[in-house]
Amino acid sequence: MGRITRRAFAAVAAGALTGALSTASGGPAAATGTETTAGAATRRGRSTSMRGMWVATVENIDWPKAPGRDAAAHRRELRDLLDTAVRRRLNTVFLQVRPAADALWPSPHEPWSVYLTGTQGEDPGWDPLGYAVEEAHARGLALHAWFNPYRVANHADRERLVGTHPARRNPTWAVPYGGKLYYNPGLPEVREFVLDAMYHAVENYAVDGVHWDDYFYPYPVAGQRFDDDDAFRDHGGDFTSRADWRRDNVDQLVLGMRKRLRDHKKVAFGISPFAVWRNHSTDPAGSRTSAGVQTYDDLYADTRKWVREGWLDYVVPQVYWHMGFRAADYRELVPWWNEVAKGTGVRLYIGEAAYKVADPAQPDAWHDPAELSRHLTFCREHRQVRGNVFFSAKHVAADPIGAITQVVRDHYR
Repeated sequence: MGRITRRAFAAVAAGALTGALSTASGGPAAATGTETTAGAATRRGRSTSMRGMWVATVENIDWPKAPGRDAAAHRRELRDLLDTAVRRRLNTVFLQVRPAADALWPSPHEPWSVYLTGTQGEDPGWDPLGYAVEEAHARGLALHAWFNPYRVANHADRERLVGTHPARRNPTWAVPYGGKLYYNPGLPEVREFVLDAMYHAVENYAVDGVHWDDYFYPYPVAGQRFDDDDAFRDHGGDFTSRADWRRDNVDQLVLGMRKRLRDHKKVAFGISPFAVWRNHSTDPAGSRTSAGVQTYDDLYADTRKWVREGWLDYVVPQVYWHMGFRAADYRELVPWWNEVAKGTGVRLYIGEAAYKVADPAQPDAWHDPAELSRHLTFCREHRQVRGNVFFSAKHVAADPIGAITQVVRDHYR
C-alpha cells in the first residue's frame, strides 16, 4: 500500500530489538455484548465462538475501495464484504466508523469522513453505519463499531482539516507528531469530547459492540517527542512521573466508556491492543518476547490491567506473528494472554494477520497455507481463547494461497 499501516507496524515493533526492523506499510462485566455476538451465530446454526474480521476504512484499506460520490457502488462493496463474512462462516464484523476524528454516520460532533467522498465534511447522501448495521443483522452477523480514539489525521497540517473540525476550532487539542495529528489524551476536555463523539453512535444505532484498536498515545517515532508539557503542568496533579500520568489518562478514557455502556447492557466493549504488554526482561510479569514496542511503556496503555480489573468485555490482542518468530512467538503470546484473562470474565479472542499470508516481504511461514489454521488449532489448546478475528476483510475475501479456505475447512465446519 506504500505506507506504514498499523498492522504492518507490528512486524517493525516486534523486530526492533532483534535487528528485524524494516519499513512496511469497577469488577468484571459479564460479556453481555459477546452474548449478542453468540446469538447472531446461533441464529445461523453456527458456533458461538468469535469468528470475526476487521473492515478498515482509514486510507480506504478495505472499504470503500476508493472515495467518491457513487453511493450505490459503496453500498454494493459493503454488501459484498458482508457476504464474504457469511461465506467464510464468520459471525462478527468490526467496521471502522471513526477512522480519524471523523464519522461514517451523521454525527453532531465530527465531520463526515474524507474516506467516503474524498472531501472531509461532505455529506455522502446516505448513512453508512445505519446501512451496515441493517445489512449485517439481516445476514445474522454482529456488527461492532470500531473507533480510533485519538488519531486526528494522517498528516500534520491543521489547515487541511475542514473548517468546522473540532481540532481547528480548538487548536490546543491536537499535537503534531511524526507527521500526523493526534488529540492530546492529557486534556480532560479532549477525553470527554472523544467519549461523546463515540457514544453518539451507541445511542443512535443498534451496534453490538464498541471496539477500539491499538492506538492510544502514538507509536514512538525516533528523534521526536510528543509535546504535552502544558497539559502535564496543568493537569498532572500529584503525578511525579509523566509516564504514570499518561497511563492514567488512557485508563480514564477506558473507564469513561465502561461507565457509559452500563446503560447499554447488550453492547460489548472491547479493545484490540498490540500484543506485547511488556517484555519479561522489562517486567517479570511480561511475556518472553523481545519486542521493540511495549504497550505499557510506549503507548501508555496498561492493557493487562484493563483485563485483570475487568474493565472490558473482551480483548483481542493482535498476535500478528508466526509460530517460531524469535522476537514475538505466537506460541509465547497466546499462552501469556490466556493466563492474563483467566478468572477475569473477560473474553479473549486472538487477532490474526491474514494480511501477511503470501506477502513477498514476509518469511517462509507466511507462505504456508496451513499457518493460520495451525494458529487456530493452537488456540483451541487454551481454554480462555474464545475465537479469532482476521485482519483484514479484503484478505479474507481474496483468500491468498487458500489459507482462509483451509481455516474454514479445518475449524468452521
